[in-house]
Formats: sequence, C-alpha cells, structure tokens
Amino acid sequence: MWLGDRDYYLAELIRLDGRGDYTSDSCCQCNVSAPAQFRCDDCCDVQLYCQDCVVVNHLRSPTHRIKEWTGSFFQPTSLKKLGLRIQLGHAIGENCILPRKAFNDDFVLIDTNGIHQIAIDFCACETSQTHTRQLLRMGWFPSTSVDPRTAATFRVLQHYQILSFESKASAYEFYHSLVRISDNTGLIKKDRYEPFMRMVREWRHLKMLKRFGRGHDPASVSGTKEGECAVLCPACPQPGKNLPSDWKEAPKAKQWLYSLFVAIDANFRLKRRAISSDEADPSLSMGWSYFVEEKKFKTHLKEHLSQTQERSSCSNHNAVNMAETKLSQGLAATGVGTVDCARHNFKRPNGVGDLQKGEKYVNMDYLFFSTLRNNCLNALNVSYDIACQWHKNLWSRMESLPESHHISYLRVFIRFFVPKFHLPAHINKCQTMFSFNFTRFVGRTDGEAPERGWSNINPVASSTKAMGPGCRRDTLDDHFGDWNWKKVVGLGASLIHKMQEAVTEKADHETAFQEFNAVISSDHRSAWTVEMEKWEENPNDSSVTNPLERKSIQITQAAARLKLVEMEAYELACGIDLSLHPNISPSVLIASGLDLEEEQRRVKAACEGMGLHISDTQKGTLTRMRNVLHRKIETWRSAQVLYMPAVQILSSTAVPAYHQPSKNAEDISLWLPSSLKSKPCDSRLQDHEWDLRYAQAHDALEELRQCLCVHCSMLTFKREWVRGQGSNTRAQNALARVHTRQVACTKRYRVAWEALKTLAPLLTKTRWQGRLRDLKDEDVKPLVDPFGRETEGRRRLTWIWMMTGVDTDGDGGDVDGVRVEWCKSRARAMRWTEEVELLHKEMRRVLQFLDWQAEWWDEQQDRRDCETMAEHEGLVAYANKQADIRRRLASRFRLLWAAHLPQPPPSFISCPPLDNITQFPDLMLPDLQCNEPSVPFGA
Repeated sequence: MWLGDRDYYLAELIRLDGRGDYTSDSCCQCNVSAPAQFRCDDCCDVQLYCQDCVVVNHLRSPTHRIKEWTGSFFQPTSLKKLGLRIQLGHAIGENCILPRKAFNDDFVLIDTNGIHQIAIDFCACETSQTHTRQLLRMGWFPSTSVDPRTAATFRVLQHYQILSFESKASAYEFYHSLVRISDNTGLIKKDRYEPFMRMVREWRHLKMLKRFGRGHDPASVSGTKEGECAVLCPACPQPGKNLPSDWKEAPKAKQWLYSLFVAIDANFRLKRRAISSDEADPSLSMGWSYFVEEKKFKTHLKEHLSQTQERSSCSNHNAVNMAETKLSQGLAATGVGTVDCARHNFKRPNGVGDLQKGEKYVNMDYLFFSTLRNNCLNALNVSYDIACQWHKNLWSRMESLPESHHISYLRVFIRFFVPKFHLPAHINKCQTMFSFNFTRFVGRTDGEAPERGWSNINPVASSTKAMGPGCRRDTLDDHFGDWNWKKVVGLGASLIHKMQEAVTEKADHETAFQEFNAVISSDHRSAWTVEMEKWEENPNDSSVTNPLERKSIQITQAAARLKLVEMEAYELACGIDLSLHPNISPSVLIASGLDLEEEQRRVKAACEGMGLHISDTQKGTLTRMRNVLHRKIETWRSAQVLYMPAVQILSSTAVPAYHQPSKNAEDISLWLPSSLKSKPCDSRLQDHEWDLRYAQAHDALEELRQCLCVHCSMLTFKREWVRGQGSNTRAQNALARVHTRQVACTKRYRVAWEALKTLAPLLTKTRWQGRLRDLKDEDVKPLVDPFGRETEGRRRLTWIWMMTGVDTDGDGGDVDGVRVEWCKSRARAMRWTEEVELLHKEMRRVLQFLDWQAEWWDEQQDRRDCETMAEHEGLVAYANKQADIRRRLASRFRLLWAAHLPQPPPSFISCPPLDNITQFPDLMLPDLQCNEPSVPFGA
C-alpha cells in the first residue's frame, strides 16, 4: 500500500526544503517590514519569522536549531548569531545590572539535538552564586567547577545514561552522533569529547549518591561506607529489613528458609588494556557499590601473588589448572570476578573485582569474603563452577585475609554446589555430592545466575577495555546498578512466573513419585528411604553409601550379546519353533495360536527387512518360511474349527484364506477369540486367551525394558570407547539388532493390549485396569536417556518403569537402576515442594523489604540541616518520591501475587493507581510478563 504513495511522500519531504506556503516577506507574528527569513527545526512550526521574533520566541529554548532563508535555500545559523543572550542567575527576560560574559564569550552547550554555541551572561551581583551553581540551577551540568566553558543539559546526560543501559552505546559513539546532528559535513570543528566524558562520569556518580540518600545524610558524601550504594536483592534474607524479629528462633525444620544463596563466576570478556593508572585515573567511588575498594584489594594481591595454586583433582578444569597461564600481555585486567545472588541474579555489594591472570583463588577468595563481611545469617549456600576444588583449604586461605573479612564457619552452616549446567563436566562423584538436584533445602536453584547476566554486560566490553581503571570501574558499577534495579522492578513478573511453574511441577512430580513408590516393594521402599535420608544428612561423608551411585557393573557389549543369545535360547526352550502335537487341548490351542501369531510377525519382519531388490536365495528362504508357516496354520486350523465353529462360518462364505495363492502366510487371519467380536465363542477359550494375553503383555514389557537398558548401555559404550570405522560399524549393527527386538516387543505388547481391551468387557475383568496402559511411542524410553533433552529436575519416568515388580530380583531385573531412579524421583518431588515454599517466603520478603525501604526514605526527610527552605523542600520532595515508588511497586506486586499470598495488608487498598506513572518520568514499571523489563536504574 505505501509503495504506491512513495512519490507524494517524497514530494512533501522535498517541499519542506523550501518555504512552502509561507512566502510572504513580512513576519507573521509582528507584521512589520522586517524580512521573515528564519525557521526553527525543533519547534512544531514551519512558519518564517523575523530575527527579533525568533530571538524572543526562543528565550526558553536556547538549544533549538535555526535555519535562515538565503533567497534560494535554507542554511543553518545559530541563535547566538541572531543576538540571543541567556542571562543566568535571574528570571527569564530579566536583565542583570552586572552581567559577565563567559570566557572569550565562547560557551558550548551539549543537548540531545546537537552541540550548540550559546551566548550566556553570568550574574555578578552581590548576591550572585558561583558560575557553577548558576549553570546547575539552569539545568546545565558544567564540565569543570572553575571558569566553565562547556556544559551539558541534564536532559542529554540522562538520555545517554539510559541509552547506554539499553543499547550499550559508548560515549564516543553517542557524542559523535550529536556532532553529526549539528553538522553532518565535518566542516565545523569544535571538539568537546573529553569534557563530555568527564561530565557523563560525574553525572553517573552524583546520581548514584542521590539515589542512595547520601544527600540526605548529615555525614555527607565523605561518610559513605563500602558497599552502601548497591541495590540490594529484596528477596534475599536481609536481617533488619525483610526478616521477622524472631527469625533466629524459627523451628529447625524451617531454618533453611533463611539461608543465603550466592554464586561465584568470572568473565574474561571484560578485559582492560594497560592504559593509564589508578594514580592518574582514580575511581570516584572507593568501593561504595559493587567493585571492591581497589587499594586494599591490590595490597592483598601483592602480598600473596607468589602463592601457587593446587591443581584440580576433578576434571581438567582450565579455571584451576590454567589460572597461572592466562594470556595477559598488554592487559591490566584479563576480566572480572563476581559474586551474585544465586536465586535472583543480583550483583552483590563489594562482590566484583579485577582478575590479573586467570581465575585465581586469591582473587576469588577476596571477593567472596568481601561481600559476606556483614553477613549474620546462619546458613549459606555457595555455587561455583569449580566449587569441588575451590572449597578445599578455603578456611586456611581465609586466615591470610584481613580480620574484617573473616566469617565464623563453625557457626554458619555452609554448603558448596556446582551449577547445574557445569556439573556434567565433573567426575561422577562430584555430580552427586555437589548437585543442587539431590541436596535438601535448596528448592530449584540452579546456580547459573551469573551466566545470565553476562549477556547483558558483555557488549560494554568493547568500550570499557580502552578506559582508565577508575573510569572503567565507575562505568561497570553504573551498569551493574541498573541491572539490579531492573531485577527489582521485574521481581513481580519473575516470581509469579516461577511460582506458577513450581505449583504445576510440584503436583506433577509428587504424583509421579507416588505412582513409582506404589509399585516398589515395602522392603525396598523402607531400605531405600533410610539409605537416602542418611546420605542427605551428610553427603560429604565417605563412609556413608551414596544411594545415587549404581552398585552393579554396567552392561558391556559382550554381556549384551550374551543376553541376546540367552533370550533366543529361552524362546527355543518354550517351543516356539517346534511342530504342534496332533492332540491339542483348549489351552494348547490358544497358546499355539499366539505362537503362530508371533511367527507371522517374524516372517513379516523378515520380509520387510529384505527390501525391494532381493536375491533368489533370499526369495527361496522367505518362501520356505512361508510354506512351513502355511502347514502349521493348516494343522492348527483343523483343530480350531472343533473348538470354535464360528471360524467355519467365517471361512464358508469365501475360499479359505490359506487356500488363496495370493495370500501370504503372515497375512492369514487366525480368528482367535478376541478377533471374533460378536460371534459366539466358548468362554473358556476367551478366559484362556485373556490369561495368556495378560502374561504376554507383561513378558513383552519386561523384554522391552531389558532391550532399553541394553540399548542405552551399548549406546553409551559406543560413544565413550568405540573408535574407528570398523568398530563403529560393528557397534551400529549390534545396536540395530537390539532396536529390532525392541520394535518387536512393542508390536507384541500392542497386539496383546488390543486383545485385552476386547476381552475385558466379555469377561468382566477389572484387575488389569491401572496397571497396563496403551503404549505410545513417547512411553518407550529408558531409565536414563544419555541423549535426552530433559534436565534432571524436570525428567519424568514413563509408566513402563513404574509397574509393580520392576524392583524384583531376577535375571533381567535392573534393581540397581530402579533404586537410583526411585531416589532421583523422590528428590525431584522434594525440590519442587521446597521451591514452592521458598517462593512463598521470597514474595513476603520482597513486600516487607519495599515497605521497610519506603519507611527508610520517609525518615530521611529531616535528617540534614539545610541553609535554605528551597534546599529542604528538595530533600523532602525527593524522599517522598522514592518512598512512593517503593509503595507503588509493593502495591503492584501484591496485586500480581494475590492468589499466592494469605491476605493483602490494609495498605493495599489505599495505594495510588498503578496506571498513572507520568508523574515519575524516571520510573517505568514493566508489563506483567516474565521477560526482563526495560527500565532505568532508580529515579
């Protein structure tokens, strides 16, 4: 549709390069003879005005871009050239008796629509403020506090800060986009990039101090403590902020709900080149937010730089074994290490620091103990991808840290974990000892929180790698703060999404475990429960048997071949290939019919396996098999008609099927009792077939389970040990044979199932209901699928593994595997139950934290003595604004979580409406979705 309108769209764009309908020589505003030849690009007005009117109209808009009509085209000019002068220190339109021009009358103002030459007059009256204050009160941020000649509007600084959070655009790219907006020809050179960088950095720092109440504190900025300017996680336990006063007296069974989850990781994308130094470029904040205080950190590293790091006794982890060999030429920092909230993905205060080589313990230890300095909780869960190695000798390494960084590990219950995604890279022992899936009281925590945050911060690496040390830390601190604030605002959607999923999964996994548990013998159930509970009490005790480790020897290829040979021997012993005796009883008749049915499936499978182009030898073999089967069916049919006369009636209407030369033996209908449907049949024969079909179904399932176990073991063996084309071909052929038997078992069961469904109403059978089921393709799965996509915490066993008797001993019984899967199924149900309980607690903590924070802001209003009423009013207004933001967030969360909270508090009704957010332009509440919201950091 639009493509057809391109011509007139284009014509209208070109038309704006002329005067359009405003070709009059007189000004439309003053109607004087002065020529109307000026137009503003930023006003919503394309009329032309005279010079005097343009100046008057832009007393309040000094950064608008003006164009002058030369008689043939428009060319850019400036309000300064037209005579506009901005008087600071007075109301607009009011003149100062002692105006003072900027140095050399050369002042540059940076705004969102470009870089502008401005003519300003500072006030020099007796009551005048400093030049810097006059600019700040105008909403312009000076580049220096002494004789400023450059400034940026608050608007452009706020605009770039939010843009950098969302797009990760560098200050260089943003500044030069403003240059091109001002002049896209490159003919005008007025470089203010360095002053702009300085203003951006100072703006970020001041906004951080403002948001954390440093302007309200009588101790002022200098009284700021380490980690005090970090956005805290409202859902994590914060004593004095979101915990009940008696939380330490909670029952022992509930103490785990007050434990802290932290995750440690390193990012080697956030490098920094060896540029500048801390002396030339110090950080504006000295460890006040996320980065540790640099001087103390570097002093500690220097004292312990020569310490050697023990090598990994687990897998060959590069983070451990190659920590000393990380490429660092030309780099002052090879990356950063962080400590995060493991459940909600918040960067923790004083939990970030530079890495000089690789992921060395001396760096990560300092960060870990720095962020836990003020921790007074009794339980701590620590996730780290090399936790199995890092936690060794941790407490002896702690002794080398300052006394302020020590924690009482004898008082605090500390457990170490490996994140779920990283766990498969560890040895088998680590995969149970350090697993979130099999450890009590951790819910569905996965420990991978830091990895989710790297995608957000990695795009900044291209600009921060060329920064000085202080500027880089301040920039990353600002981005981490914005990330945490977005997480705060997004907690409403994220927690309800987790809760809805957890409630559903909890019900499903509890039902699955109950079904599994019901088919386990009482002796095994009791023994396994005791064994699992004993291990859960102390999983690190080597003297305690680990119930999650298989005790039996894994099946090898040789054993698998032996198992297949034994299956064939068993079939021969059962007489499947023997000729029938002429004296056939009713039970033998039905049993023989089932054998013939199985032989028909064998012949059909042999025929399908030969393909389209078969040799004469293969044709001969197939024909002999069919002839033998024909003779067996004829012999069996002569006895069948005596017991089942209806078969004679069915056959008399047409030429007997076995006399039709076009009918293959495997396609002949055997007319067993279950196939007669409404035809009369002796109930004894129906009962015999029922018993045999019921046994056939169970036998087919047992053989199917064995084939699945054999196939899974052979597949794992092939993947790990088989190399070379010949060996792989032989292994693939063995797998194909097992798969063929698996398909045959599936078909045999489905035939038995259909027969049982037909016979059940005739015989009023009910005992089979709930035990045997319709076998679908998705039900044919092994206990543990080596190539399955389901994670451990979400894996569900199919019904074929949850039947009564699967844990019985026997030649084919995989009791060891069933025990392991029973323990895992129990653990899955427990983790989802814990997750629901933990999410309930976290929701309450979030609301309580927001209420506490709102009250904290209320208390900040009158803490500081002010020189003027205007300053006091600003402090009160900002405190009220911040308190209201927290109350509105809490109100929204209560509404969102209403179904999962006992009762909303009384304040829930009196909160202001949520749809009116225009009064807070800095705050954008997210949509009610589980995706990450796009919001600025604070207000």
